[in-house]
Amino acid sequence: MLKTRRVISTKVVLLALLPLFFFGCATTPPVATAPESSVPAATEYHIGIDDVIAVSVWRNAELSVTGPVRPDGKITMPIIGDVQAGGKTPEQVAATIRERLGEYIRDPQVAVSVVQLVSHTYLTRIRVTGAVTQPISIPHRPGMTVLDAVLAAGGITEFAAPNRTTLYRKQAGKSQAFPVYLKKILYQGELETNYELMPGDIISVPERRF
Repeated sequence: MLKTRRVISTKVVLLALLPLFFFGCATTPPVATAPESSVPAATEYHIGIDDVIAVSVWRNAELSVTGPVRPDGKITMPIIGDVQAGGKTPEQVAATIRERLGEYIRDPQVAVSVVQLVSHTYLTRIRVTGAVTQPISIPHRPGMTVLDAVLAAGGITEFAAPNRTTLYRKQAGKSQAFPVYLKKILYQGELETNYELMPGDIISVPERRF
């Protein structure tokens, strides 16, 4: 009798574990993702024209300034005058200011930070061109997809060849092209090429060949 109960208990446990087994084996549908572009670290960011930067000189508040980078790529500092900032990293600018201030004060501690990325916004915009209702250039938003951008452009025109759409992305300094089957995305709900967009991506929708 005891043996029979043990056999029944074992079967009950196995039956209870079966749903967990099949649940664990289930796979999640893949998310369409084109190869990621290389994004420079914040410390490697090169300051651009109109970027607003803050220069802080420790224990010398009168020498600290905040303002935009001029069209000539320079900022003006008290005592030392103009300093080249455009095209340089914040660390490089800080090093230049530190060296020049060293002629006037002992061991200056300088920190430079970018408080507003103005020039960078153009580099990160998403552009949709070709046979769309309204070709556009829009800011990149996390999670934005090809479909989001095309709909923001008002959709495709009657002359479009949507399944010959191409996504252009710069990777490691080189432009690469990825096919986008836009007709399948728009009309058939097939999202395999509805890629999540990266800053600077360009979507080109060609016209049909007549």
